Amino acid sequence: MKKIIPIVLMASLWGGVQAQETTTPSANKERSETLVLTLEQALEIALSESPTVKIADKTIETKKYAQKGTYAALWPEISASATYQRYIKKQTMHFAGQSMEIGTKNNISAGINAQMPLVNAQLWKSLKISAMDVELAVEQARSSRIDMIEQVSKAYYQVLLAKDSYIVYKRVYNNALENHKIVEKMFSVGAVSEFDLITSRVSVANAEPNVFNAENSIVLALWQLKALLGIDLATDIDCQGSLADFGNALTANIEKGDLSQNSTMRQFDIQEQMLKKSVEIQRAANLPSLSLGVNYNYVAMSENLKIKDYDFNPYSVATLNLSIPIFAGGKRRADLNSAKINLENIKLQRENIERQLNTAIIQYHSNMLTNIKQYHAADQTILQAKRGYEIAVKRYEVGEGTLVEIDNSQVAYTQAELSRNTAIFNYLVNMAGLEKIKGNYSKEN
Repeated sequence: MKKIIPIVLMASLWGGVQAQETTTPSANKERSETLVLTLEQALEIALSESPTVKIADKTIETKKYAQKGTYAALWPEISASATYQRYIKKQTMHFAGQSMEIGTKNNISAGINAQMPLVNAQLWKSLKISAMDVELAVEQARSSRIDMIEQVSKAYYQVLLAKDSYIVYKRVYNNALENHKIVEKMFSVGAVSEFDLITSRVSVANAEPNVFNAENSIVLALWQLKALLGIDLATDIDCQGSLADFGNALTANIEKGDLSQNSTMRQFDIQEQMLKKSVEIQRAANLPSLSLGVNYNYVAMSENLKIKDYDFNPYSVATLNLSIPIFAGGKRRADLNSAKINLENIKLQRENIERQLNTAIIQYHSNMLTNIKQYHAADQTILQAKRGYEIAVKRYEVGEGTLVEIDNSQVAYTQAELSRNTAIFNYLVNMAGLEKIKGNYSKEN
């Protein structure tokens, strides 16, 4: 929560300044109570507060501890032990027709045991895999952040689209209401028929549900964004600006990019290296291993349980243990062949994923070029459609036009605005998807 505090304060102050410029259903609320976020602030909050990102970071810590556990195998393993034995029946020795019991009723032994590997090829190679496992976890955490950036960006753009759609439908409703007032005045003086009055009422009624739907879309989009940001769902938030602010960002000079920073491909590369090491480990299973062991013990024996009468005698042993694999029923060969097949599989999977990602890049690039064309076409139509609507209204006021002309021009005007907003939204969504594939992420921490 340390990172989120300055962001909240800045966004709240900005929200107060922008209060009069925001036109959404929440405009009647206390702006000081609403957290108004830019896209950069939303991303920063998500990358510090999202449970998904925190889980990825915890995974890295887990892998690091696992790596330390692997390296611990290189150090001596020291343990202490103590044993007490009480003979219920002593052993009997027979010699020259005579028998005698040997040993004492009570035996106590205690000591320290130390063991460590001296030569172990499998262990040494497994250390490299452990290091790669940490590297893979780090890359997976980076992938989680890249995914989060894409999801939050799309959710942010969805809020802007919902807000802009609300503005359009609200304007349509207000225009229908104003036109209905004009028709009522003209009907009161007998200038228009009752049919026109009914038609204008129907236009108002038809425009109202779109406003409610657009308002609900804003609420749902904001809930989705709050869930992604990992902030309290009871917190009132809003997104700064509109889709029109991103109009200048639409450019045909789109870099297709490469897959050198793609997180999926980098994970495949790490996994391929790990499987190569696994093959080496299986081969190393056929090599001898050498270990060293040292024991230092005290032993005491007595017929009674009086510790003060015990005579503790120390002894120590050093052991070199050489293990040479000879035969294991074909298990080592089977494990080696299995590791080789896994390596071949990961190479095939990598090739397939690379082909799919390159195809996706081409699709995103093509979609964005289409979105640009749609944007410019709609943008050029808006001014003409707006002018056409104004002319249709004036023509009706002077008795030369009809309500059908007003409705048709209103539909054309509305469609042009919605098409422009949708084109910007689709471009930004495709851009977010393209950036995810390219693996662009500059907020490393």
